[in-house]
Amino acid sequence: MPIPGNLLTTAMAVMPHRDVDRALATALSLDIPFWPQLPHVSYYEDMYVQASEHFPGILLDLEKRTLRFSHEKFALELEETLSHFEEPGYFDISSKYSVVYPRFLELDLSDRPAIRGQIEGPISFGFNVQDEEGLPILFDDTVRPFMIEFMAKRVNAQLRRLKEMNANAFMFVDEPGLQFLFSAMAGYGDQAARVDMEYFFSLIERPRGVHLCGNPDWDFLLGLDLDILSLDVYTNGEVFSAYHKSIRKFLDRGGVLSWGIVPTNFEPFEREHPESLETRLLDLWDFLDNKGLDRQFLLSRSLLSPATCCLVNPDGEKTVEKAFQLIRNLSVRFRERFGLK
Repeated sequence: MPIPGNLLTTAMAVMPHRDVDRALATALSLDIPFWPQLPHVSYYEDMYVQASEHFPGILLDLEKRTLRFSHEKFALELEETLSHFEEPGYFDISSKYSVVYPRFLELDLSDRPAIRGQIEGPISFGFNVQDEEGLPILFDDTVRPFMIEFMAKRVNAQLRRLKEMNANAFMFVDEPGLQFLFSAMAGYGDQAARVDMEYFFSLIERPRGVHLCGNPDWDFLLGLDLDILSLDVYTNGEVFSAYHKSIRKFLDRGGVLSWGIVPTNFEPFEREHPESLETRLLDLWDFLDNKGLDRQFLLSRSLLSPATCCLVNPDGEKTVEKAFQLIRNLSVRFRERFGLK
């Protein structure tokens, strides 16, 4: 199985650090490391801005920290972008858009159980980027099909680079926007999203999965052709576990779950301790075990991670680093308890 389980550790990539070396060292402290995204270092490091590199029609204002879209500019630039469509390097992340990624690629991580990359997904990118009228480009029937293919090429380009470093490399497609699909205000429903997401995943190489911190329709998400699903179970664990039938189907076909259990926000982190978080997870796993999902099987297909990213703590990066340390400690405790290697 390319994506390991057995409660090894990983994390989401957006980090509050301004010190690049410190951020990279923190990411490397986990079993499955990743390259950090550091929006406090540069607006280029914002996850939506990183995904926008070479996307035609983008209006990027570094001073005002805004990312918008122009239909006129899209029409002017589309042909140039299409001329590079068979060039994987064109869709990779340049050193201009990430100060960490090139350094990560230079590391020898061949001995790690896996490594991981990430890029913003088409649903969230399309929700976030708005045109001249203030409408999300996701609603544009001309732009959306192109955007789906463009983002798929970005996933594939990065995954191929990472697989050169470690055969078990995999990708997170960050999709916080999926939680809004089921709102009457969304303007883009779950049926359209299902068709588009199934097409999107048919275009990208394995292994691949989705990370989000919100609370979508879990039947919808667990039904997609994913290899891994990363979620915030600290906040959404009880709701998520109620979908035990879909969870079982997801795991039976080879899926892996990354249980985001340690809060990275200052106040909830200060309220918790290893025992309280351990109890939270055990209660969830007990519930699923009672519903017929064998615990050892579940743990063999599970990773542990912090619950969310956080950029706004009063102590900067300190709470996030403590959360990384705590998730490592929890991994050791659980693996000893359940005899996992």
